[in-house]
Amino acid sequence: MEVFNLSANKIFLVVASMFCPFFVTRTALAQNDLRIKDICRLKGQEENTLQGLGLVVGLKGTGDGGDSKPGTRALSQVIQKMGGQVASDIQGRILEKEMANAKNVALVFVEVTVPPSGAQPGDKLSCKVSAISAKSLEGGNLMLTHLLGPRADRPVVYGLASGPIVIDSPKVPTSGKIVDGCKMELAVVNEFMAGNKISLIVDPDHRSIATSQNIEDSINEYQSSVDSTSSIKSNSNNYGKAEKSKAARAIDQTTIEVTIPGLYKEYPVQFVSLVLDLKLLNLQNKKRVYIDEREGVLIIGEEVSIAPVAISHKNLTISARGPAKPTGSFVSMSSKDGDAERPTLKNLTDALNVLAVPTADQISIIKALKKDGLLFGELIVE
Repeated sequence: MEVFNLSANKIFLVVASMFCPFFVTRTALAQNDLRIKDICRLKGQEENTLQGLGLVVGLKGTGDGGDSKPGTRALSQVIQKMGGQVASDIQGRILEKEMANAKNVALVFVEVTVPPSGAQPGDKLSCKVSAISAKSLEGGNLMLTHLLGPRADRPVVYGLASGPIVIDSPKVPTSGKIVDGCKMELAVVNEFMAGNKISLIVDPDHRSIATSQNIEDSINEYQSSVDSTSSIKSNSNNYGKAEKSKAARAIDQTTIEVTIPGLYKEYPVQFVSLVLDLKLLNLQNKKRVYIDEREGVLIIGEEVSIAPVAISHKNLTISARGPAKPTGSFVSMSSKDGDAERPTLKNLTDALNVLAVPTADQISIIKALKKDGLLFGELIVE
C-alpha cells in the first residue's frame, strides 16, 4: 500500500467511485474567470409574487363538494356575475345551498412568480395552482382569475390567469401548473437605480468583509483606468473632483454602493453592464464541507484543514504523522510538501479511499472531527 501525498491546490468533489453510487468530478473556475455578476445581484432586481383565488372546473368528482362553504359561495357569486340565475332569499342574498353538490368545482390558490427582470403587459408567465380542499385537480381547467400584487394594502390586478392544469406529480394531485397561463395586464418594473447610485448585493454564500473590499477595489481600479485613458476633459473643477472620487464604497459584507461616474451619467445601463462583467482576482473561497447523506456526496473546499490526528476505523489506522513507509494497515496522511502539521480534509479522504472505507463511514468520521473541534471549516449536512 502506497503512502498518499496529494497537493490541495484545487477545489474538488470527493466521491469514491468504488464505494459511492454517485461519482462526480468538478474543476474549479479559474480565479480570473470569476466576475462580479457571478456572486452579486443588483438591489431592486428581485423576484415578485402575484397571487389570487380562483375556481377550477371540469374535475371528475374530486372537487370541494358541499363540505367547502367558501368554494360554494365563490361559485355562486361567479355564476351571478356572469348572468346566471341563482336563487336568493327575500333580502336578495344568494342561496348557496343550491351549489352544495357541485363536486366538479374546486376553490384554488393561484401563484405567479415574476422574474427579477420584471414583466411587461402582454408577457405570459407560468403559474402554480394549489387546491384548498379538493382531493385532486387532475383534468381541471382554471377559470379566469385576477392576480394581485404582493402588497395586501394595494389590491391592484397585475395579471389574469386561466387554462388547463398540468399535474406535476401523480403523487400530489392537489397541486399543478399552467404553462404560460398568466397574461400580464400591468408592467412590473424593478428599478435598479436610486438617484445616481446602484447597490450590489453579495450572494449569501460569498458574504465577507474581504469579498466586499475585493469588489470595491475591482470597480475603483476599473474607474481609474477609464479616467486615465479618457480623452474627455472638462474645465469644471467640480467635474474634475467628481471624477477623482472613488465610484465604489463597501458599506458592509453584504452591500457595495456604486456611484455612476459623470462619463456614464446618460448611459447607466452600459455602466452597470461593464461593472457586472468585471473580473474578481484573489477571491477567497469559504472553507466549507457539504454532505448529502442520502445521495452519499461529499463536496470539500480546498482550504478545509484538520488538526493532526490519528483515526482508528475498525482494524485500520490513519494518521497525520507516521513512518515514511506504511506498515500493515497503517497509512500516513500528509499534506502538500509533506507538511503533516497542517493536513487538509482532502488528504484524509484520499487516505480513507486507499483503505477502501465506505462513503457512509467517511461521513461519520468527518462529522466526528467537526464535533470534536478538529475540523477547521463550515460543515453543512443535508
